[in-house]
Amino acid sequence: MGRGRGGVAQHLAEGQSRVGPAPVGGPGGRGPPGRGGATPGPGGARSAAAAAAVMAGAARRDGPGPRAPVLLVLGAAAVSLVGAQVTSETREVPEHKPADIPCSAYRFGLSNPRIEWKFQKGSSLVLFYYGGELTDSYKNRVQFSPNVIHFSTVTREDTGKYICEVVGSGNQIAKSEVNLIVQVPPAKPVAHVPTSATIGSKAVLRCTETDGSPPPTFRWYKDSMLMPPNPKTSPTFRNSSYTLDPATGELIFEPLSGFDTGDYYCEATNNVGSPQKSAVVHMEASEVNVGGIVAAVVVLLMVLALVAFGIWFAYSRGFFKRKE
Repeated sequence: MGRGRGGVAQHLAEGQSRVGPAPVGGPGGRGPPGRGGATPGPGGARSAAAAAAVMAGAARRDGPGPRAPVLLVLGAAAVSLVGAQVTSETREVPEHKPADIPCSAYRFGLSNPRIEWKFQKGSSLVLFYYGGELTDSYKNRVQFSPNVIHFSTVTREDTGKYICEVVGSGNQIAKSEVNLIVQVPPAKPVAHVPTSATIGSKAVLRCTETDGSPPPTFRWYKDSMLMPPNPKTSPTFRNSSYTLDPATGELIFEPLSGFDTGDYYCEATNNVGSPQKSAVVHMEASEVNVGGIVAAVVVLLMVLALVAFGIWFAYSRGFFKRKE
């Protein structure tokens, strides 16, 4: 049994001399500041894997015996490969009101932390607190403390994701994210409605609004009656064939019927302020005017006949002959 313990210790010593300490971070053992978590680099992953393989081989060769040294080495490797801790939350604040954005990552108790704040909106990512200072565009309206930033007032432009990264000793990283939604009531929407459309064709009605935050949802009214998302569920609209998307505000008739003639308007709401209604637009659904088309063709043929007669008459009178 003593020989078995000596074999395990010898193999562990050999494995550690070949593998070395498991680095944390990128290929250099440390990720770039402010660029993310302490993700194990290729060297660290290979080192941990090699150490595990050496220990497993030693255990198989030496048979049953005390496992404490092996568990201690595995525990050290696991600590060196700790990834970033991430928390996330969403906050809604009315426009032109103060707002506090917490840095929950600071609560993880990292020693000698380095704190950075980033603002992400769409594909844009801006670093606005680093090196212990706020950037110029935030200095006059943001107050910094280790666990929170305070906005004296927020506007719709401040809607986005706020990312706090805290880097402690040993490259341990904690990160928290706050999705800030600055509440803005919708403005008056615009209803895009064709004034006339042919029965049997496809008619598309659109409702647009660009100011509301969060983005509003839409409802449509015909002759002052609310249109349900599914017309077949309502006795009033069961003769219509349409689809209605509340998120985009698009109302599509396919096919259009004579019943769909009427006065239309849309409404935008996002539970901030009161709902806003568009102006009313009348849409006329009509049959194809076959008689009008035939009359237009007849008139065109008569005009062409008169032009041809005029040209023949001019030739017959010699108006197009050259003077000799």
